[in-house]
Amino acid sequence: MKTILGAIVLAVACPLAAAQSPDAHVRLETRPFATLPSDFRHPESLATNPDTGEVYVGSFDSREPATSRNNQIIRLSPTGQLLARANLGPTPVTGLAYADGAIYFLNFGASKLQRLPAQFATGQAPEDVASFGGLTPPAPADRLVANPDGSQDRIVYGAAGFPAINGIAFDTAGNAYVSDSFQGAIYRIPGATKCTSCTVDVLVRDPLLVTTGALPFGANGIAIDEPASLLYVNNAGDGRVLRMPLAGGKLDVLAESMYGADGLLLHDGLLWVAANQIDAIVALDSHGIERARAGRFEGIGKDGAPVGLLFPAATAVQGNRMLVANLALPLTPREGDEWEEKVTRWNLVQFDIPAMDPR
Repeated sequence: MKTILGAIVLAVACPLAAAQSPDAHVRLETRPFATLPSDFRHPESLATNPDTGEVYVGSFDSREPATSRNNQIIRLSPTGQLLARANLGPTPVTGLAYADGAIYFLNFGASKLQRLPAQFATGQAPEDVASFGGLTPPAPADRLVANPDGSQDRIVYGAAGFPAINGIAFDTAGNAYVSDSFQGAIYRIPGATKCTSCTVDVLVRDPLLVTTGALPFGANGIAIDEPASLLYVNNAGDGRVLRMPLAGGKLDVLAESMYGADGLLLHDGLLWVAANQIDAIVALDSHGIERARAGRFEGIGKDGAPVGLLFPAATAVQGNRMLVANLALPLTPREGDEWEEKVTRWNLVQFDIPAMDPR
């Protein structure tokens, strides 16, 4: 199957140029990949099967009333044709990941980690893996912020005990790592690919994992660098990329000014950040320096779908290209002030991954 996938990717992707020098900054253009089914709204999560090239997309349909929602996980062919769908009704999906022959997803509305076989059929029901609940205390500790004039601010966070499970990543041993945007936590689920009713451990709680920003989600996308024993996590509302020891420990800030830092992907030594509020995918090196930037918003097409990037929320690698999910989710209460309100059809886009020296 890998040989077949390689032929497919080579047929659709442009040849890669020679590796860019460590001092280069690259601008990348996006192009369409797939227009999603007409009843699929707000693609928030994205994953690929490394063996077959198939693509999985989860929806974040949060309309009110809840009875109007039609949340789904869809399975697409390597070239974007619909193969199957699993219907979830009123409960939106956030994180999505492929591991050990299955698709794992965070059922945000049900506060559960669930899974489906990688080759799931239409109508197949997911299996529960783990459940998440309120933490004590619901909010992490206060954050102290030093000001240039020598004074200090104290930010006191509130939380109602709702586990806002958001991003998910797996290590090679099958342990899952999950972020909680509201309670400021990273969870570790030991042996998640083998267990049911799995144990959920709190790896870390930290005020750096919550936010008081206009975008109300804190801890979001997760990426794991096992050789370096590091875990990376985005804070969407603060626009930061954070890192910590994979075994647990102190968080520190790798990069800032990534407003709406949503999905996070580590590929060939670079961290790819879906910056949803600036309509871009940004590649960072291990020092936090921006090395590449993909996409921009270019309007709404005749089919009602975004042209370029609009609120990109997730990425996935398929051979020599990167796929991007355009969440295109309106956020403000006022009508008529967001391009996302004009979207009537949702899509995925793609760009070629450049050959870069990540040093």
